Amino acid sequence: MARKKIENLSFEESLNELEAIVQNLEKGELSLEDSMALFERGLNLSKVSQDKLKEAEQRIQILMDESGQQTLSDFNVKDSQSS
Repeated sequence: MARKKIENLSFEESLNELEAIVQNLEKGELSLEDSMALFERGLNLSKVSQDKLKEAEQRIQILMDESGQQTLSDFNVKDSQSS
């Protein structure tokens, strides 16, 4: 099966492939060359996914600014659990 170019994957497809890559690497059954190729693809998937998240956050911020909403703030796990 031919793999899609990383740039053409949706965010969800990238995460699914990253998960599969981690599972394959953890098994330890691949050759060094195959492991390195998978590791490199995983790094590229991670970078593209992070870029997509940043872009989505920026788009949300623009929409909130345009509608007069409050600005985004960092999510604090402790604060949400104590509610």
